[in-house]
Amino acid sequence: MSQSVSIAAPRLKKPSWKDPRLLIGVLMVLGSISGVIALVGSADRTTQVYSAREDIAVGQVVTDSDLSIVKVRLDDVEPSYVTVEHGLAVGKVALQRVAKNQLVPQESLGSPDALDRKPVAVTLEEELPAQAIPGARVDVWIAMPGSSSAFEEPQLLLPSAEIAGMTTGSTTLGSAKTTVVMVLVADEQMPKLLGAQANKAKVSVVWNPAGSVR
Repeated sequence: MSQSVSIAAPRLKKPSWKDPRLLIGVLMVLGSISGVIALVGSADRTTQVYSAREDIAVGQVVTDSDLSIVKVRLDDVEPSYVTVEHGLAVGKVALQRVAKNQLVPQESLGSPDALDRKPVAVTLEEELPAQAIPGARVDVWIAMPGSSSAFEEPQLLLPSAEIAGMTTGSTTLGSAKTTVVMVLVADEQMPKLLGAQANKAKVSVVWNPAGSVR
């Protein structure tokens, strides 16, 4: 007579909160969630700041219409730029040129009486090299009229002056092209240039590739 033998399967125990393996698993899950939250939070830590919609010239009154709003991550250098949160003060002018799409530095804006360089128009009949664009540096030379029809030897009047802007046109009869270069001139140099122009001096502008940035 055969005898059947039954083997009792081990009964699964209900996990207990005191089980260290369960506690370790819970801590690992919480740690993973916290890491994801911290990562997402750091990736979204951006600031709304102003950038130049077009080139902003020195002396130009800056308004909201001249600016665009961009979101960037600045971290420690945030106080150096004009943010949307702090807004744009009314009546501020550009103390230094801000190129198109460039973020607007705080130091680039100020009151009109803080301007120590002002644009002066110099009309040229000769062409300038393609590198002579707003923001580039040029040397301004003058040659005073002599006793005869000839001019005196040219002298360097403004070394490494910055170009604020340029326009092209033609003479009254349309026979020759002219270029009007707006050169930024410091207050102490202003009388020399204006005096030379008033005395019909020959004014020449030469691109200075090695000009130092002011």
